[in-house]
Amino acid sequence: MLLEFALRVLRCVYADIVIAMGNFLSSARSQEDEVLIANNDSQKRQRISIEYEQQPAIIPGLPEEIALQILARVSRGNHPLLRCVCKSWHQVLSTPEIFNLRKELGVTEEWLYVLMKDEEERLGWHVLDPVDGKWRKLPPMPEIANIAKKPETAETSWGWRIPLGPLRTMRFAGLFRGWFQRKGFLDKTPFCGCSAGAINGSLYVLGGFSWASAMRAVWRYDSRTNRWASSAAMEVARAYCKTGVVDNKLYAIGGVDRGRGGLTPLQSAEVYDPETDSWSQVAPMPFRRAQVLPTAFLADMLKPIATGMAAYNGKLCVPQSLYSWPFFVDVGGEIFDPATDMWAEMPIGMGEDWPARQAGTKLSVVVGGKLYALDPTSSMDGSKIKVYDSDQDVWKVVLKKVPILLDLSDSESPYLLAGFDGKLHVITKDINDNVAVLRAELGSDNSNSSQQAVKDSVEFGWKTISSASFGTVELVACQVLDL
Repeated sequence: MLLEFALRVLRCVYADIVIAMGNFLSSARSQEDEVLIANNDSQKRQRISIEYEQQPAIIPGLPEEIALQILARVSRGNHPLLRCVCKSWHQVLSTPEIFNLRKELGVTEEWLYVLMKDEEERLGWHVLDPVDGKWRKLPPMPEIANIAKKPETAETSWGWRIPLGPLRTMRFAGLFRGWFQRKGFLDKTPFCGCSAGAINGSLYVLGGFSWASAMRAVWRYDSRTNRWASSAAMEVARAYCKTGVVDNKLYAIGGVDRGRGGLTPLQSAEVYDPETDSWSQVAPMPFRRAQVLPTAFLADMLKPIATGMAAYNGKLCVPQSLYSWPFFVDVGGEIFDPATDMWAEMPIGMGEDWPARQAGTKLSVVVGGKLYALDPTSSMDGSKIKVYDSDQDVWKVVLKKVPILLDLSDSESPYLLAGFDGKLHVITKDINDNVAVLRAELGSDNSNSSQQAVKDSVEFGWKTISSASFGTVELVACQVLDL
């Protein structure tokens, strides 16, 4: 039955391949062109062919090139099934080359990976296949309880916000309170405060706390093999750092470490190169706004911290805040240019008006080259999606009344933002406590659209593409992998 289903899938894809190959060959100008193309193709697939030249045919009766294209075109959701058919298929579908071929053919698929925390404080990843709407659970992250030794420091309980008059403040709720309020919590919860990033079809989990100490450890999940493995450790131990990818390199910026006096914010930054599996330091955040505080007392009391990050136009945009437990005060931000290894002050409108939520966390995502942010609210008018206009240096509302529940809990991340399939998505909990993935329909970019159509696109435009129950869980982070 397993083999019959696999072959049935392959027959459908094979028909598309035959048509595509026929059209391709008919367009060849001459026999010489066809020979040249065949030679080029054989060179592209040489690494795969050499590995399997002593193995039985991938698909009996078909040339290897066509067989590889057939397997490459099968949906990712069917890969686990196809790996069970035979050893050669299992090997082919575990190689980077088959996924490079998928990219060449333009048949890659973007899947959403969401990190959740259950009621026993355990962290686990779940992945959504938007094609069939099914959720899958990843293998658990490796146990790291012994990586760091338990320090002889007492646990600390953090407070709530107190109004600061004209200063903009945010409730210090879920981000740290949930981690540190309960005695011994860090002693039994590896990865708390970890960050995540995605490069080359792999998911990376960075740092976090173990035994109440920040870690340098980095773990990589390879979606091709469905396995976790350790990667090169960061040069600086950090938790709650901000991550972003530019030019296929992963940046880890800021975060906190824990010393005898409590949590200490970090200005340091580093970059990971997946080709060499190594980290290197880059210029630290200057935090220029923190250097111009009017008195030495405020400079000593208010500590700068990065509260978000977005990879936008080839640079890393990092909004910042000043904090003194339990207060957060927005102070704009800075932009890092990897090409020059230099920081510059963020435009005033971009930094000071960057939408924020509790604990200073500023959610943003880049979709189609545009920077979007979620502007939560405590009113009944609902939250909004804003887009940054770099020409005018302003944030503009593009969607009103985001269908998310008013957050009155201490959840670390009651909602998340993600971009895949060319669309903006919000991940949240619905009224039934299900994890819901909402797709924003931002309307047509047609300049001839009427004003009414534009108005409708602002007030309406959400579609639930998935709603599933995972029990009592909290959202922590999300990433998108394109394979």
